[in-house]
Amino acid sequence: MIVGVLQTELFIPNAASLKEKRMVLKSLKDRIRKKYNVSLAETGYQEKWQRSQMAFALIGENEAFVQEALNKLFSALDAEQQFEIMNFTFEYL
Repeated sequence: MIVGVLQTELFIPNAASLKEKRMVLKSLKDRIRKKYNVSLAETGYQEKWQRSQMAFALIGENEAFVQEALNKLFSALDAEQQFEIMNFTFEYL
């Protein structure tokens, strides 16, 4: 069994308050959970209104499946217009 983790650091340029940031992230979380069936959490910058650190985790039977799923997820995140990915890492355990 393989655990894959995608960690991202996001910049949300149009967020003028924590409330706006949380609205963007809630929408993102809902869509990602439904479409990609991954676990996710905001892991950093909770009190910064234009930054967020998010982690996405997936468990699978083989590494190829997990890599493909996380790559698709990353592509979807990269295509988003509400934020920019400033930094990211993939880990496989």
